[in-house]
Amino acid sequence: MLRVTLICCGKLKEKFYIDACAEYEKRLQRYCSFELLELPETGDLKKEGEAILSRIPAGAYVIALCIEGRLKSSEELAALVREQSNRGVSRIVLLIGSSFGLDEKVKQRADLRLSASPMTFPHHLARVMVLEQVYRAFTINEGSKYHK
Repeated sequence: MLRVTLICCGKLKEKFYIDACAEYEKRLQRYCSFELLELPETGDLKKEGEAILSRIPAGAYVIALCIEGRLKSSEELAALVREQSNRGVSRIVLLIGSSFGLDEKVKQRADLRLSASPMTFPHHLARVMVLEQVYRAFTINEGSKYHK
C-alpha cells in the first residue's frame, strides 16, 4: 500500500479546518497509509526547512506546494500518483510551508513543485485543499463516482 505523508509547518487552530482535514484523513485510509506531520512555525525559513528535510524519508517522491510551482489538474495529479506507484515508489511526501513559505533548499529537494492556484490561500486552507485533491486522485484512479 502506498504511503502518503503530508508535512506542514504550523498547527491548525480553527475547528472547521481541523474537522475538514480529519474527514479527508479518514477517507484516505481506504486508499493509502496516511501520515500527517505538523512542525512548528518559527518564522525562520532556514530552520523550518531543516526540520522538513530531516523528516523526508529516503526514496520518497516529494511534492512541494509553492506559488511558483506547476499547475496540474486533478486528473494529472491522479496520473502522477498512479505513475509513481507503478514505478515502485512506495512513499509520496507532500510539503506545505508556513505562512512564510518554503526554504529554497526544500524546493530544490522536491521532485515536483506544485501550485494549487495562482491565487493566494491561507496555508491552513491549503492543507484541506491538498488532502481533498489527494483523496480525489485516489478516487479517480479507482474509477469511483466521487470525481464527476
